[in-house]
Amino acid sequence: MGKALAFSVAATLFATGTAASAADYSYSGSLAGPNAVQLFNFTVTSPSSVTLRTYSYAGGINAAGQTITSGGFDPILALFDGSGELVGENDDGGLNVPADATTGSRYDTFLQALLQPGTYTVSVAAYSNFAIGPNLSNGFENDGTFDGRANRWAFDILNVNSAIQVGAVPEPGTWALMLVGFGAIGASLRRRRRATAVPALA
Repeated sequence: MGKALAFSVAATLFATGTAASAADYSYSGSLAGPNAVQLFNFTVTSPSSVTLRTYSYAGGINAAGQTITSGGFDPILALFDGSGELVGENDDGGLNVPADATTGSRYDTFLQALLQPGTYTVSVAAYSNFAIGPNLSNGFENDGTFDGRANRWAFDILNVNSAIQVGAVPEPGTWALMLVGFGAIGASLRRRRRATAVPALA
């Protein structure tokens, strides 16, 4: 009887400790261009109902208590598991998000999922730069637009154990310029190596 009671108390303390360690994270920033994608990683250590929500379009008060002004772009959130598989994607949050005071549209996103323990990645992109899927490595459609609105975003990750903003996915044009630059450097080094390898003729 004593062992059962001790186990019950320990289990309750463990459950309470796990629940207490879950937290809410708020982020804000801007996209470099309409096809840029901002990534975040987060972890859950027990089965959790996680909510991902933006304030880019209509504004509002985020989980950190900060007032976010309206006027940002129409966002898309895509959620990927630890292997990179697309778990879910949301463009418009419907009645879960407020209507923009100017347009009357409910274009902020609201994505809720019951997740198993693990590490996940979520992307913030502008409509209609959807994830191609079924994996994060497949990239995005590169069809985004700010539609005359600001390039700023604001975003909450709710009820997770940790979260961090990671590097943005470069736009296709940036990748192309980088590849051209790397190619030019490689060709230059190859020419230079060849020039030093040729022996001088007497």
